[in-house]
Amino acid sequence: MENNKLSQYLLKDLAIKDKIIHNRLVLAPMAGLGHIALRQLISEFGGFGLLFTGMCSAKAVPYENPKVSPVFNWRQKELEYLVCQIFGSEPESMAKAAVRIEKEGFFGVDLNFGCSVAAICKKGSGAALLKDPDLSSKIVKSVRESVSIPVFVKFRLGWDNDPQFAVDMARRFEDAGADALTFHPRIAPDRRNRPPLWDVITLVRQAVKIPVFGNGNLFLAEDGIKMIEQTSCHGLSVGRMAVARPWLFAQWTKKFSPGEDIFYTTAVRLAQILLDHYTDHFSVKLFKKFSPYFCANFKFGHHILKKLNRAQTMDDIKNNLDSIFESTPATLLRPNLNLFL
Repeated sequence: MENNKLSQYLLKDLAIKDKIIHNRLVLAPMAGLGHIALRQLISEFGGFGLLFTGMCSAKAVPYENPKVSPVFNWRQKELEYLVCQIFGSEPESMAKAAVRIEKEGFFGVDLNFGCSVAAICKKGSGAALLKDPDLSSKIVKSVRESVSIPVFVKFRLGWDNDPQFAVDMARRFEDAGADALTFHPRIAPDRRNRPPLWDVITLVRQAVKIPVFGNGNLFLAEDGIKMIEQTSCHGLSVGRMAVARPWLFAQWTKKFSPGEDIFYTTAVRLAQILLDHYTDHFSVKLFKKFSPYFCANFKFGHHILKKLNRAQTMDDIKNNLDSIFESTPATLLRPNLNLFL
């Protein structure tokens, strides 16, 4: 499968419940990175099927004010392709959050059973729910019975390297009413220090009738081609690489060719958009979350990251970017994974 075949495959329609998406390349649900500014930046390049919000607390969502919430906020025009990602550990609160999400007009709701960060798992949310298959199934069922929009579930291999467990969970989620799955084939304690087990995506894909999006180490178009050929997944879910290169969707599906100044112009544009949505202080915080992924593109990325992280204000960040790109830094084809936190 060559690159044009990749785009041909990704641009085939896909039914998710009673909705159709016209592009099977989607942004992965992430924590702290899928905020309104990054989504707007990706939207300006285009080339995706769906975008996902950052992680929203199910307990907070029914009472959130989008005008002040840093996470539960959106641009009106993105709702038609935006899925709201929630985390929680109780069927009732997850269902209440889903009701609010449907009322606001989102494309769908995504239930996070994949986040392995200690603070989330300690509350019994995220990947911790994979330790309680009955409860996680009840959550999916409760949400499904409360809304008519598509219900997505993102989950991992589990807490042990047991492919059969992932297959069983996929079937449970489908039986409980999930309309699509995003599967990340790593065990929960694995903070990406081992490669994802793509073979398990194949098993999950074969076990259910609903769409399965493959996730994990999709860096270049050739990785997307390999994943589709190897696993027959219905679509590709790109996370960290979409932060590092927000034009990736356009590159893989629209034959967009980035120019030499793409890194500089993209970073400057993100800085501008952040200030459209957040205070200077919070914009700096979010830019610094973006920086390691961005710097992973460069041969001397650690050095560039140190320079960016010295910034105290958004003006500092812009000045630092101007200084860094006075001479064009050498780039890498594949990112430096030591910077992919």
